[in-house]
Amino acid sequence: MRVDLHIHTTASDGTWTPAELVEQALAVGLGALAVTDHDSVANVAEAAALARDAGLRFLPAAEICSTKEDLSFHILGYGIDITNKRLLELMEHNENLLDQKDVDSIRLLERDGWPVSSSEFAHYDYDRRRGGWRALAYLVDKGLCSGVNDFFQRIFTPEHDLGFPEFPPISQVVDAIHGAGGVAICAHAASGFHGPGLERVMDLLHVEPLDGFECYHSGHSKEGTERLLRHCRKHNLLISGGSDCHGAFVPGRNLGEPYVDTEMLRLDGLL
Repeated sequence: MRVDLHIHTTASDGTWTPAELVEQALAVGLGALAVTDHDSVANVAEAAALARDAGLRFLPAAEICSTKEDLSFHILGYGIDITNKRLLELMEHNENLLDQKDVDSIRLLERDGWPVSSSEFAHYDYDRRRGGWRALAYLVDKGLCSGVNDFFQRIFTPEHDLGFPEFPPISQVVDAIHGAGGVAICAHAASGFHGPGLERVMDLLHVEPLDGFECYHSGHSKEGTERLLRHCRKHNLLISGGSDCHGAFVPGRNLGEPYVDTEMLRLDGLL
């Protein structure tokens, strides 16, 4: 069965509603999916009901931010109880950090002479169906940024004193996922997101209580995927995979790509 277990909707930075996601999943021939919004399960219940009505298997999930040694790591929680109080509080904490980072980013750019206004931004709102987040949409609307890739390459950089907030440690995130009945999978470890490269990432993560890795991802090379698969098989860890599709928001991330099916995964009965 073809699956995609890493998908974002309008509950975080994607452009699709749950209904639009299910429609697209059927169009590309998926048999199962997971909605993995950043630090949010706001669209999970609706997406689950629509997916099951359409004959699709559905895995309740979220992608939760964490920090280790000044690096950001995204932990996928699969099979979670989306009503678990501790997990919801952790995700709300992370959402608040990200909201404050938007405010701080505009303030720092204003300090450095960019034609932006903190007071204007305080009253700024945007249509979540555009994808992304509030500061990015504001900068695009001001004509100062062309999109998500431009934002991270030219604006959200150390030169502007900008970077991700310090999120809870990986062990705390994993513990909260386990407490909600789920399994904790490190997302896109072989992508360029983390910065220092896969071998350094693996060195950092070997002591963490992760249940597995997202071996298949749109940002992984063939070599990176194979390296993660060897690691998971050697250490008897879970294996997941998905596109990290954000609808139309992130160019080059298409639903169902890379191809993943249930025979390629190890999720111990979650699907």
